[in-house]
Amino acid sequence: MPTVYRALRGLVLALGLAAGGAWASEVSLWFASGRPGPQAWQALDLLAEAPGHGLIAEDYEIDTLARQVGEAHRGPPPDDAAQERLAQTLSATLQRYLTDLHQGRLDPRHIDHHFKSSVRADFDSVARLRDGLQAGRLAELVREAAPQLPQYEALREVLARMRALVDHPAWQQELPALPRPAHPQPGRTGKLAPGQSWAGLALLAERLRLLGDLTADEPLPAVYEGVWVEAVQRFQERHGLDVDGVVGKDTWAALQVTPDQRAQQIALNLERLRWTPLTEAPRMIVVNIPEFVLRAYEVREGRIVVQQSMKIIVGKAMDTRTPVFSEDMRTIEFSPFWNIPPSIARTETVPRLQRDPAYLAREDMEFVLADGSTGTEVTPEVLADVLAGRARIRQRPGLKNALGAVKFSFPNRDHIYLHHTPAAQLFGRGRRDFSHGCVRVEHPVELALFVLKDMPQWSEHRVREAMASGQLQAVRLSTPVPVLIAYGTALVKRGRPYFYPDIYGHDGELAEALRQR
Repeated sequence: MPTVYRALRGLVLALGLAAGGAWASEVSLWFASGRPGPQAWQALDLLAEAPGHGLIAEDYEIDTLARQVGEAHRGPPPDDAAQERLAQTLSATLQRYLTDLHQGRLDPRHIDHHFKSSVRADFDSVARLRDGLQAGRLAELVREAAPQLPQYEALREVLARMRALVDHPAWQQELPALPRPAHPQPGRTGKLAPGQSWAGLALLAERLRLLGDLTADEPLPAVYEGVWVEAVQRFQERHGLDVDGVVGKDTWAALQVTPDQRAQQIALNLERLRWTPLTEAPRMIVVNIPEFVLRAYEVREGRIVVQQSMKIIVGKAMDTRTPVFSEDMRTIEFSPFWNIPPSIARTETVPRLQRDPAYLAREDMEFVLADGSTGTEVTPEVLADVLAGRARIRQRPGLKNALGAVKFSFPNRDHIYLHHTPAAQLFGRGRRDFSHGCVRVEHPVELALFVLKDMPQWSEHRVREAMASGQLQAVRLSTPVPVLIAYGTALVKRGRPYFYPDIYGHDGELAEALRQR
């Protein structure tokens, strides 16, 4: 709370302000007897809380407003024109604050995030502020403007904890270099493994205690072992790292991230929650790219109840990133064909066929020609037609099919879909960005049953039978299910904060877009 008005506000709150009446003049709602009324001071309090939402206080000129309100209180009584100007400034600032809280400071399309719709699009900050002031509900109005999500409030709590650690001595010095291998090799970095001694153990233990990963209060050991290894494993789990208890390059880098940097990361994810549609339908599927996790959930009385959670594989960070968007799933295809995308056909499949024509038969592929007929003869003419877009290549249903046994379709401009995969071993990896952009799911049967929940004729037995049939069967959903491809690098699970690597660089892009704003 700015010191300019800290001492004054308590004196004027007793003045009172009769709510109600017409919205004829903003002055009557902000002023009482020619001086700033309780709601003016309350507005300053509420604006001062903007950093707690990951917003920037300077965006709302809180210090300037506090000075103006203070001067209007203790100086000569402001004339009508001065009262009107200050009332309009208070209203305009609160309207902007409400809008920022409700739908974010940035249109997600500016960073190429395309959400189909948003329940917040019709938010009228002018009308809401008017009604809130007249009813004397300014604080409730601000509370209701923020996302009504437990995840949002949980992240706000973590933000406060991280900011409390910003100046802590544990991050005012660097961790010593990690132990070097006995026989150094080019490109190999040091690492701390269980049983080793290290000069940085005390500082490591202090950081882990402050972050909540080390709870034991025991004397520091001579070597890295026991509860300290377990604490590192908890830290690794919370940061999307391989949980092996070894402090290597990636764990080392995560340990170096300061509380201030984590606070900035949380602020970016609070912004995402303000414009990400999470509770728009009774059932939804949400893919979180950095976490490599899909959740299928129901919304009951505004609460999210997770029904399925599974590992996923997403697009490669280097060149085939999975886009961020939302669309409605309308169809499931059992035993699907894989229509090879033109970009993959041009850059991978056709060059492979030019070198090795037998590849087509080995992979159960065929050409779909311009007249709709199919063929399997690899000729220069057919390959030219594929490159020109007059023909395409598809893989027939079966064990070799890249889509596995089921495909979940939701029309979108990037031709992205969810699907099964025969390469199930990849789900055992920690970092799982291996695809050409589509999303591979770990448990396709469970996801299919969730999607088909309101079509009881689709039992688990029938789903498995259709997946194993080898014959394409497309099922149109009786009720479309929204699919949200999201990007969250900070979230709270089971009461603990989790942070994930910014694999696509979207955190940096969002931070830069907000700076430019």
